Amino acid sequence: MSLRTKLIAVFLLATLAPLGAMLWVTINLLETSLTYASTDELDSISKSLEATGREFYQRAKESIKQDVANGKLSPQRFSLADRDLWPVQISTFHSSGDAERHFLSGEAGDRLNYLVRQPDGDILAYARKLGGPGMTRLQQQIASAREVVDRARVFNLRRGFVLTLLASAAAVFLASLAFLVWMAFQITRPMRELQQGLAELADGNFTVRLPHRSSCDESGQTVAAFNRTAAQLEENREKLVHLTRVASWQMLARKMAHEVRNSLTPIRLIMEELGDRHDPEFLQQAAQIVSDEVATLERRVRAFGDFATEPNALPQPLDLNSLLAERVALHQPAHPEITYDLALMPGQLRASADPDLLKGVLTNLLENAAQAAGQGGRVRGRTYIENDRAAIAIEDNGPGLSKLARENLFAPTISFKRGGMGLGLSIAQRGAMLSGGTLEHYEGELGGAAFRVLLPLATVDHG
Repeated sequence: MSLRTKLIAVFLLATLAPLGAMLWVTINLLETSLTYASTDELDSISKSLEATGREFYQRAKESIKQDVANGKLSPQRFSLADRDLWPVQISTFHSSGDAERHFLSGEAGDRLNYLVRQPDGDILAYARKLGGPGMTRLQQQIASAREVVDRARVFNLRRGFVLTLLASAAAVFLASLAFLVWMAFQITRPMRELQQGLAELADGNFTVRLPHRSSCDESGQTVAAFNRTAAQLEENREKLVHLTRVASWQMLARKMAHEVRNSLTPIRLIMEELGDRHDPEFLQQAAQIVSDEVATLERRVRAFGDFATEPNALPQPLDLNSLLAERVALHQPAHPEITYDLALMPGQLRASADPDLLKGVLTNLLENAAQAAGQGGRVRGRTYIENDRAAIAIEDNGPGLSKLARENLFAPTISFKRGGMGLGLSIAQRGAMLSGGTLEHYEGELGGAAFRVLLPLATVDHG
């Protein structure tokens, strides 16, 4: 069933089902109200019938007495000698002392009996069949009619019908609303799952998959398409990462070849010149040039090798105050033209990091800061706590970084200083990450470049 068909079915159920229920309730209330609609007429008829029955009974009594007086009815004599065999009605009449009595008998009360006391104590019993339904049945019908009338007067039917209709309508509405909400939830659940999946996909989680559903409707087909797309994106990402790594190494190799070629060219020219000239002063100058170019080659090859090497990180608790003071003390003699300031956190600031990697990171940052500050420049080292992490920062008052430099700070193939390979910050960043921390640029107080390493605080061993 398609999603459109489901929506149409839900609409029909949400409209026709409550309508049918309300029609059923209304019809039943209408029929009930019609039952009580003629209570006034029923009251009048019951009273008239009661009066008619009473008059009929009186006339029947007078008629049977007259027929007895005229000798038209034959009596049944109950002798006083047989008193022990009398029926209950006869015995009761004899005990009452009345001269005569009328009573009804028969299942429907359709037989009128007339008892007469004789001077000798005998009882004469006369009986006549009454016409019609019988007085007992008539009395029952009148009593039933009076009960209906009394019940209708006790209860406020109008208010009862209105309240019943409102309660029934509210119950039908709430039941329909609950069913409609449930159906809407079932229909829109795949859309919500798809929305969550797209959000995770946008966040870079290409492993997300949605629960498999039947593909016979649009939602199932959409879920299947999403899962296929996520799988393809995951596969393409892996390919892209591999190609990116290969391209990065190819670029580094081209740059390394270019840099080596730049150093080999003057060496080759000097060696060719040595074959033609034997000037001792030139030989000394040539030897110095060759030595400088070979040192340059060594630095470039070493930097390339450091970047390509994956060292084993062995984090351990370190006192960042002592480590920073030690690194500054080692760099200060090499840059006497630089003023070094230290702003150390009071006491000890212990962080978890690999000491060799962290020393390499600080050496790189201090060297970059000294080169950026230049003659008469200023470099500051700080230690503090930032968001529950230990921070060690290096700032300088140099010219700072351009917008392009900030956007590509940690790119391994770009250098923004003369003689640089563009690998120093990349190696420093990797060292910080291998130690469980991160290296980031921030706005310092000296106006130049500012970098800080954020590391996890070392746990205190109470053992």
